[in-house]
Order: sequence, then structure tokens, then C-alpha cells
Amino acid sequence: MSEDCHVTTQFFVHKNHRLSQLTHNQKPDMISFFFFLFLFLSLLSCSHSTTAIASTITTNTLDVASSVQKTLDLLNPTFLQKQSEKTQTETKTTSLSFTLHPRSSVHHNQHYHDYESLTLARLARDSHRVTSLITKLNFAISGTNISETNPVYKADTLTTPVTSGLSQRSGEYFARVGLGTPAQSYYMTIDTGSDLTWLQCKPCSNCYQQTDPIYDPSGSSSYNVLPCTSEQCESLDTSACESNTCLYQVSYGDESFTVGDFVTETVSFNSGSFPSVAVGCGHDNEGLFAAAAGLLGLGRHPLSFPSQIKSTSFSYCLVDRDSANVSTLDFNSVPPANSVTVPLLQNPKMKSFYYVGLTGISVGERPLPIPPSIFAIDGSGKGGAVVDSGTAVTRLHTQAYNSLRDEFTQQGSSLKRTNGYGLFDTCFDFSEMTSVKVPEVAFIFAGGKTLSLRPENYLVKVDSSGKFCLAFAPTADALSIIGSIQQQGTRVGYDMGNSVVSFSPNDC
Repeated sequence: MSEDCHVTTQFFVHKNHRLSQLTHNQKPDMISFFFFLFLFLSLLSCSHSTTAIASTITTNTLDVASSVQKTLDLLNPTFLQKQSEKTQTETKTTSLSFTLHPRSSVHHNQHYHDYESLTLARLARDSHRVTSLITKLNFAISGTNISETNPVYKADTLTTPVTSGLSQRSGEYFARVGLGTPAQSYYMTIDTGSDLTWLQCKPCSNCYQQTDPIYDPSGSSSYNVLPCTSEQCESLDTSACESNTCLYQVSYGDESFTVGDFVTETVSFNSGSFPSVAVGCGHDNEGLFAAAAGLLGLGRHPLSFPSQIKSTSFSYCLVDRDSANVSTLDFNSVPPANSVTVPLLQNPKMKSFYYVGLTGISVGERPLPIPPSIFAIDGSGKGGAVVDSGTAVTRLHTQAYNSLRDEFTQQGSSLKRTNGYGLFDTCFDFSEMTSVKVPEVAFIFAGGKTLSLRPENYLVKVDSSGKFCLAFAPTADALSIIGSIQQQGTRVGYDMGNSVVSFSPNDC
């Protein structure tokens, strides 16, 4: 019942009590009669209004059975192998694209006996990722370089497939990138929150385990070390010089880092290649990069990969992280006509991140009472909303998250609640259902443009028995992050030339 109806009802009860106190010698006059009539009609109107409002709630259908089956298939190496082989042969890419893979199709998931433990590992890794982004932003606002606070140095149009990072304990996605001459292919994590491209190189003083053989510079005729006086070396945030060899260091704020020689190398696509791309040849690499050979930096810095190949735009589609399907990372691609196009904003304190003009969120097509200032960048560089390929779970300022959670649970009051899980405090038990109607969730951007999410984008399964959780998390930090779970199944395009980001649902 609405607040106005509730007040009317309370007043009606009070007045009825007052009239009942009249003695039998006191008869209600005509005013009292009309008063009762007015109240009756008001309550009737409230009843019809409440029914009408309830009927306008927009819902989506979540396919519970299919989602749960994916968790079982994911732990079956034989199934994954067959799916991987099938999708690899079926994937077709253009000359300006890399193939994108979820981790599940890169390496079989042999580390976990159940989906629940895999989920916990993913969430832990995702928390490290968010810490890394926020630390990077805070250091930028304060004017301090992360690498300088923890120095490690001891010396003075293209396309590829995209895969999910699922089986290696993360929600990351890999691009299959060709490096060197002759070209060798490597799985590299795509990261819109980072700029520098790097990979592990021989000789390795400290290298983590990766799927591909470690890159050997001696086997490539196009490998060249950059001198300390080069423009690329001088563009690094943190560098050093040893025997006129440019050394680089990148720290990620979560105790992950890479250190090595800054070099140029040829980068190959499915058709064609780019010579002399500046990349880090990492001899000392530590942190949470499991399985990938390195990182493909897609940020907005002059040293990022798109900037170096002079691409004014790129796009990717992230497939379901629990599948072995593949998609593509495309450069200089044109967004489909049905795209939701939103402003690409600039934060003077952090020029690498992709900030978008998020202004609100709706549930069941009802806009939430969230002040637009919650998603705005303030004068100090804090706040704002960024789109990030490396963060899985969308983070919202606590005020915005609480509003979303409360409205979703109110509209979904018929859904069976269960205990929270990890960083999720709003979970449901769908174990006895094959499908279920759930309230629709949508992002609202500047100009009133709306991006409606599929139920799989905001209700994530956390085990194999039918437990699903609202795939958002609160943060005390002012920065909001639109993560990869909310991006799955949507082609996300970054057009730096026109300063827009486009979202094209169901375009993988």
C-alpha cells in the first residue's frame, strides 16, 4: 500500500473511533455521512491504484535449469574439451580482430571438486582486482605513482578471439594474440583498466605458471630492446636504465607486479600484423595472473595497445564465463544500429579509465531514488562510474546498492530467500524451479538512455544446487564499477574518437 493510502486509512480509523463515542442521543449529521463516503471512495481508489502499480512491474525469466547444468558441465573435463574443440573450429574472425576466450575454454577446470569452492575463489580474486583499481585511482588523485611506493628495481581494423578466465580462478577473459617473427600465439588477459601490454619472457627469474610456453626473445627476429632515450621509454610512469636498456615496472595495487625490459615486437592478428609495438618483456612477475602469458592493456594511455596501433575504437563481447564458447575483440569496428550509446567521460586525475555517464538504476522499470551525484566525478577526481573488463561483480556506492537491493527484494517478495554468500548479502533458493520470474534491472545513462540487463547479468549462481545471488556488491569508495558479469552477452564498444561507449545486447 502506498504511503498516501496508509495515511488515509489511519485517519479513517481515528475518525471512526471518534464517531463511535457519540451517545445514542447524538446522531451523525450529513457532514459525517459525506465524510465516510469520501473515505470509502479514497480507499477504493487506493486499492485500484496499488493494483495498477503492481501490474506495471517488468520481469524477466531466469532459466534456472540451464544455469545449474552449466555448473555441472564446467567440472567435467571431457565435456569442456569437446566444447572447446567445437567452438575453436567454428569461430570466424575478421582481419582486425582477436579471438576472445573465457578461461574455461583455455584450460580445463581441474582445481575444484565443486562449483561452490570455485565461486569463492573467483570472488576473492575479484576483491583483489577492485582493490587494485581503487588503489590506482587514489594514488593518481594524490599524485603518487604506485610503483614508486614499492620499487622493485635493483638497477640505476584487427580482431582476435576472446575467452573467459573461468577455470583459472578468475572471471577474466583471454585474447589469443600473435607475437614475434615468426609469430607465436599467446593467451593474454584483456584489461580495460590497464595500459601497458606485457608478457612473461625468458630468462625468468620469477615466473608464474601459464598455459602457453614462455616467450623466448631469442626465437624472434623482430625483437628489439628500447633505449633509455626513446619516446616510449620516457612515456612510462615508472622506468629505469641499465646499460642503455629501458627497464619498466608496473604494480597493480594488490601486490601483483611485473618487471623487465621494455622492447618493441611485432603483434599479429588473424590477418595482418603491426610492427614495433612497445611491450614489456617481464623477467620477474608475481601476482594473480594465473594461466595467461601476460596482459593486453586496453586503457586510454598513449602506450596502450589501441593507442599504439592508432585504433580509434574497439569492441568485445564477453561470453558466459561458465561456457567454452568464444567471441571476438575487434578494432576499428562499427557498432550495430540497435546499440545503446552513452557518453564517454574523462577524469582529469585518471585518464586511463573508461568513465561513462551513468545517472541511475531501475528495477521493474521503476527508477530508484538515487541522486545522480552518486555516479558523478567530483572536483577532486573521486566518484564516477567506469566500465571494466577485469572486474567481475559490479560495485556500487553503498547508498545506491542498498536502494537496488531493497527495491529488488520488495518487488521479488515471492522469491524464496536464503543465506548470503561471500560478498553477496542477497541470495535466493531456486532449487525446486526450472525457471523463475524475476524483476528486471536496468542501467540508466545520461539523456535517459536505458540498458536492460538479462537475468543472468544480475542473478549469479554460486553453487550447483540452485542458489543464486544478486550480482552486485556495495563499496564505501565513491567509485562505481560496471563489471564483466553485467557485460556478458553484450558487445561493448569504446569509441574514443566520438567519446561514446556503446552497448549492443545479444551481439556476440
